[in-house]
Amino acid sequence: MVKLYILLSISVGIMVGLGVTTFFYAKGYSYLSDDPAACKNCHIMNDQYNSWYKSSHRSVAGCNDCHTPKSFLGKWTTKGLNGWNHSYAFTSGDFHYPIQVNTRNRDIAEENCRYCHGTLSSMITFHDTDDTKLQCTSCHPNVGHMK
Repeated sequence: MVKLYILLSISVGIMVGLGVTTFFYAKGYSYLSDDPAACKNCHIMNDQYNSWYKSSHRSVAGCNDCHTPKSFLGKWTTKGLNGWNHSYAFTSGDFHYPIQVNTRNRDIAEENCRYCHGTLSSMITFHDTDDTKLQCTSCHPNVGHMK
């Protein structure tokens, strides 16, 4: 029983040590901030960061303003889920290149467009139905990220 306890302790210690080392090596702590530069920790995001930097939104919105929900719980749940998904995808190499936004994150960005531009967007989308919903990026595909 003592040998099992020692083996288990060593295994847990190794996993925690690797996790902490990876967290600091990958600058995981930077994702706890709202600094847009954190989004380019992964080289695959450099194009998105650089295009945002050149966009008109740079002066009014950072990555989290568009890509996370407004609520505290929603924001941190999304950051955690995206962090996990990105870590897995980039470590395993299992992702589409160029990187593409998934449906959940597209919906979050759409909601945030409508939040910030509510008065204008409500005048345009008054005719939306359940079957047809005009998205902001239908007409503005490069907004936030200039191409």
